[in-house]
Amino acid sequence: MAKNGNSLDQRTFDKLSRLYVIALSTIALSVVVSQVLIRKHLSGQESDSSVINVAGRQRMLSQKLTKEIVYISAEKQNKNRVLLKNKLKETLALWELSHNSLQKGNDSLGLPSENSEVVSKMFKGINKTFKAIQTASYAIINKLEADPDTPVANFIDDINKVKANENDFLLKMDGIVNQYDLEADEKVSWLGNLEFVLMAVTLLLLLGEFLFIFWPTAKTVRNSLSELLAAEKRAKKMAFDADVLSEAKEKSVKELRALSHAMDETLLFSRITPGGVVIHMGNKFSRLFKVHKFGNNALFSEVISTHEKEREIIDAIISKYKKTGWQGDIKATTKEDVVIWLEMSIIPFNPTQDKSELLIIASDITKRKEGQKEIERLTKESFEERMSQQKIISSKIIENQEKEQNRIAKDVHDGIGQMLTGLKYNLESIDVTDADKTVTKIEHLKALTTDIIKGVRTATFNLTPPELTDYGIVPAITKLTQELTKLTGKEIVLFNKTDFNARLDSLVEINIYRITQEAINNAIKYAGSTHIIVVLSHSKDMLSIVIDDNGKGFDPTKVKHVKTGDGGMGMTFMRERINYINGRLFLNSELNKGTRVTLNIPLG
Repeated sequence: MAKNGNSLDQRTFDKLSRLYVIALSTIALSVVVSQVLIRKHLSGQESDSSVINVAGRQRMLSQKLTKEIVYISAEKQNKNRVLLKNKLKETLALWELSHNSLQKGNDSLGLPSENSEVVSKMFKGINKTFKAIQTASYAIINKLEADPDTPVANFIDDINKVKANENDFLLKMDGIVNQYDLEADEKVSWLGNLEFVLMAVTLLLLLGEFLFIFWPTAKTVRNSLSELLAAEKRAKKMAFDADVLSEAKEKSVKELRALSHAMDETLLFSRITPGGVVIHMGNKFSRLFKVHKFGNNALFSEVISTHEKEREIIDAIISKYKKTGWQGDIKATTKEDVVIWLEMSIIPFNPTQDKSELLIIASDITKRKEGQKEIERLTKESFEERMSQQKIISSKIIENQEKEQNRIAKDVHDGIGQMLTGLKYNLESIDVTDADKTVTKIEHLKALTTDIIKGVRTATFNLTPPELTDYGIVPAITKLTQELTKLTGKEIVLFNKTDFNARLDSLVEINIYRITQEAINNAIKYAGSTHIIVVLSHSKDMLSIVIDDNGKGFDPTKVKHVKTGDGGMGMTFMRERINYINGRLFLNSELNKGTRVTLNIPLG
């Protein structure tokens, strides 16, 4: 046993191993020797029953031989005499075979080739009688074979010889059978004694092994285990507080990693220094500008634009608003010379007391900018009345989007930014030597982390979901219903009746998504609904989406048409979007009976 009680001494372990090997080998050897001896003795006894059986049959055959000779002497008809003579011949042959086999052995009869000295001596004494009966029997057979009509008087002397020797043969054969039986009993008795001796030897071996091997070994192992258990108990006591703190810290780190991963994958997110040097850039941002590696001193403006003038504008904004924050649109150009418009928020952030950073949160508004340019082009082509209305709608859309982006930026700055700062300060203030205060702070950190995750999810939810770009409209609406169910507690169910999963043009998909989002939000905010069902179905040429709710409903005729920008903007935006993708929108509602919004979008 080592001094620290954590492991067994190697020499003790080797000694115990050798003792166990010796003990088990001894037991195995005794069992093998016992089996060899017993099997050997049993193989010698396998023929005993056959010997006794054949020897007993010899007595019967001698009596049968005498009886058949007597029958021949009494038979008058030659035909029957011949039959009796043939039986006598068969009996004599079997009698001779058995007699010789008992003395010399016979494999077919299962008889051994050797007898005991006593039995051999007894066979020498009976052979004279056997020879006399055999000679007389052959004489009778030969005379009958020579002349079946031979009178009995011609072989009466031979018959008398058989009769005279029969009784002596039976007596001596009885002695031989009894001797065979006695010798078999002696073998069985010897085998019983052998088994008793082997059992005694085995028991003595087991007793010796118990006293000199197993019992001392058990005491050694018990003492070793006691020391090990005591050492384990001390180690557990020493490590208990450290384990608790380690688990709590690991859980907090995992939650922070999950939060960081969520921000990287769902937002155009980046962290830069006040001087504009990139510290970290999210995966979505990197994919958009196809930048996977950048140097230690890479400027943010250089990463997202290849034009010198655009870089100067971005650097100027960062320099001017690095302390106060900023929100607005900027133009960027990728390496492939593709123009991308970003709606970007710059949020000051202090990860430590002596260090400051800027959080960049942006969204791709290139399509919206293209739409604005299209509106300007149509205006120039003198669609005055329609463009006047369209400008109002566009301005409202932009105004609402501006408000939403400002709200998101404010939420991130005032909510998530402050909570991250608080999280950082709390982590730095943890004193691992004070377990009670550490546990309390960890519980507070868990609640704060949960609030941060919820805030990020809420802030990013209204941005374009990655499912829409990566997988299409059905996964995006599925995610929308699931997230709104979690956030609002409403029962919102999506049912894809025809298993529609095709991809559409990106503009078609984003407009379908925004119309569906607006219809669900209206059902949640204004209709007081508890259950909302979204049903998708399609044919070869048409995709249909139906949004049903069980809310209070309304009178569709009283919904204002937008001409001056007053009221009804939600419905107006929905109709403008559906017209943009050449679809149709139907609205059915009754007071206190819910609302149904139906979208029909052409495919192809």
